Amino acid sequence: MQEFHFSDLKITPEHFRRKALYWAEKFAQVAHFNGNEIPYLYDGFENLLAVSDVKTVAFSGKKVFEQLTEISASEKFLCGLFSYDLKNKIETLESHHEDFIGFPDAHFFEPEILLTFSEKTVSISTQKVECETILQQILTTEIPEIQPQQINWQSRTSEAKYLENVCHIQNHILEGDVYELNYTIEFFAENATVFPLALFEALNQKSPTPFAGFFKLNHSVLMCASPERFLKKEDRNLISQPIKGTIKRGKNDQEDAQLKNQLLNDEKERAENLMIVDLVRNDLSRSAETGSVKVEELFGIYGFQQVFQMISTITAQARPEENLATILQHTFPMGSMTGAPKISAMQLIEQYEDHRRGLYSGTIGYVKPNGDFDFNVVIRSLQYNAETKYLSYKVGSAITIDSVPEKEYQECLLKAKAIMEVLPHPTLP
Repeated sequence: MQEFHFSDLKITPEHFRRKALYWAEKFAQVAHFNGNEIPYLYDGFENLLAVSDVKTVAFSGKKVFEQLTEISASEKFLCGLFSYDLKNKIETLESHHEDFIGFPDAHFFEPEILLTFSEKTVSISTQKVECETILQQILTTEIPEIQPQQINWQSRTSEAKYLENVCHIQNHILEGDVYELNYTIEFFAENATVFPLALFEALNQKSPTPFAGFFKLNHSVLMCASPERFLKKEDRNLISQPIKGTIKRGKNDQEDAQLKNQLLNDEKERAENLMIVDLVRNDLSRSAETGSVKVEELFGIYGFQQVFQMISTITAQARPEENLATILQHTFPMGSMTGAPKISAMQLIEQYEDHRRGLYSGTIGYVKPNGDFDFNVVIRSLQYNAETKYLSYKVGSAITIDSVPEKEYQECLLKAKAIMEVLPHPTLP
């Protein structure tokens, strides 16, 4: 590893990071994690850029957790993802809708080159060429000027169908099948020619979040502006921070304060949040020392550029024998994106949603050589298949017995606001 000071390079940290991203684009596998220096309990993502051209095999089939156990013990730095459909390897579940993006259920790679950014320096670790050579390649990379694209978006679920399905889901709640269900919809564009890195930059600028990320695996690309952490492990400390509860930002400080207070005291949003907190406590307890599961913060209100979110923080001490594979089997997928009880919710999700979630409501993150890891929740994200030119984004909300279907649909549009502003949507407000 070699460290370079931005002052010596006569370049700003942000300009260097942008050059590094466009330099990285030529690699088959790219993972960029960005916490955007946003203050957050237990911090956000570290600012990292990892690349590799080494072909790796996606984890699949019944051996996926055996493979995960092996990489947990590998003492290597690894970047990876888990798609929502990994649920089918954990529980007796199925996914029937067509996959248009192509991310595997699980995938990890060891970087050939890893850049670690701080406020004043960048550190380069490499197995491939000299650090100075990589540095010069980055410094001489040109950042292209790309104009925003006009996209012909389509909605896979009409508003009328959405409202009808919410009513059906509420009937399931009345019958006791579930207490809460996260119902999502997809907007998509076919034959879309876009520039993924430019889109990620625009999205991250419009909506900076503590768990932003760009993940490229051959033709499949994720551009993520997630505010939510799925799971972090520091030594034996496990941290989960589910989001349930959303309200728009105000036009000024006074309106902000009013809306923030409104969210904090909204009984429906608090009930949604509490249900998922209980679910996460139960999930973590399966990997935790007895009595170690704690709710460190309940109903915390966090402000982001587009919205306020209600976020709770649950921690636990993992038992010594637990590793990434076993912890994942106990906690995935995250309850904030399913509902409760989790298995019943996932069965109804497959019944009422008309799209395959894929990497949406899955996770991207990294595993350190000592076994520590950090993974987000893939929401507020664009996905793109550069080969088929299929572009997609998905949004959803938690449906409870108190939900007003029309308001839930408007919440979906609010959550998509940043993406709609980055890629104009001619058929939606």
